[in-house]
Amino acid sequence: MTSRRTRERLIQRLREQGIKNESVLDVIVDTPRHWFVDEAIAHRVYEDTPLPIGHNQTISQPYTVARMTELLLQDGTPNRVLEVGTGSGYQTAILAQMVNEVFSVERIEPLQRKAAGILEALGLKNIHLTHTDGGMGLPELAPFDAIIVTAAPEEVPESLLEQLVVGGCLVIPVGGDTQQLQRIVKTDESSYQTHTLEEAKFVPLVSGLIN
Repeated sequence: MTSRRTRERLIQRLREQGIKNESVLDVIVDTPRHWFVDEAIAHRVYEDTPLPIGHNQTISQPYTVARMTELLLQDGTPNRVLEVGTGSGYQTAILAQMVNEVFSVERIEPLQRKAAGILEALGLKNIHLTHTDGGMGLPELAPFDAIIVTAAPEEVPESLLEQLVVGGCLVIPVGGDTQQLQRIVKTDESSYQTHTLEEAKFVPLVSGLIN
């Protein structure tokens, strides 16, 4: 069991790094990140660092989760959010406590199954999980008010941009060895405004399914 004081120390570090949305910080402090990693590394879970979750994937560091969530909420609270890359389910859980509906896709089925169990145990009822190739998104359920991508493509997938409503935003890391976090706003049906924000480090966005 992790003490409240340990979690609050993490929140203070996030504030010092520039996270300003107090609603995001409130959700992070109340969400048990230790549920989303193996017990062997749970003692490190409230450090501000990514941790392995198997299948060459990681749970993002808390700063990254807070920053991307803050960017997603920058212009107000989106109604329907698509998350590309469920992974551990931690980012999914944060989003689900802040928006009406989260649609999350994951290409690695064992990760999706494990995340589904944790999210159910947390009592989060507004999450829809799908086992599919994340780079394609969920065109059959589009459009979405916002999209968040938790792995880095070399270039922004056109298929994801097409699934945004006008006025919606895409928060995504882009690049190979060097990555940049971007916030892209769809200004009309064929125009986008891109804001490049800071360096990022994510696992690559890979196409295809692993069963």
